[in-house]
Amino acid sequence: MRRAEIAGVMEICPSLVSILVRYDPRQTDYFTLSNHVALALSRKKATDEQAARSFVLNVIYGGSNGPDLEDAAQLCDLTPREFITAHASATLRVLATGFAPGFVYCGMHAQRLTVPRRTTLHPEIPAGAVIFAAGQTALTGTPVPTGWHVIGRTDFRNFDPHNTPPVILEAGDKITFNPVEHFG
Repeated sequence: MRRAEIAGVMEICPSLVSILVRYDPRQTDYFTLSNHVALALSRKKATDEQAARSFVLNVIYGGSNGPDLEDAAQLCDLTPREFITAHASATLRVLATGFAPGFVYCGMHAQRLTVPRRTTLHPEIPAGAVIFAAGQTALTGTPVPTGWHVIGRTDFRNFDPHNTPPVILEAGDKITFNPVEHFG
């Protein structure tokens, strides 16, 4: 969408299941805009694949860094080590950013790695937490509450308010997790 440079478009903001396209009605009308959007979205994804950036994030799984690792593994009918291997074997896409500064949703995992959210809330988890639920992995850029399973932690920080832009990852980027340690 950004590469299409559609006249009148002022902002494009993707989410998990939709996209906000803010436009200036003095420069284009809804009908014309919707046709340009449909055309841009129908183009081959080959250019998107070439443009995607790739990141390998080191993760410490389990223990105090991932207190819910064993529960998540058990829900998948895997040992913690099998879960880590399966989790780290997938290259995921950043699906969307949001919820909190630097927070990113990555997915989608294979169906066997789809678990519900926790029934209890973690009142606050730290920046860098690697969390897991609903076939996705998310990364926290700031301390947040969560009902997701905390499975690990990374030193990667996706949010620095002093940088321009303040986040590194964006929708479409590729993420691979590298297990550097496992506790528990």
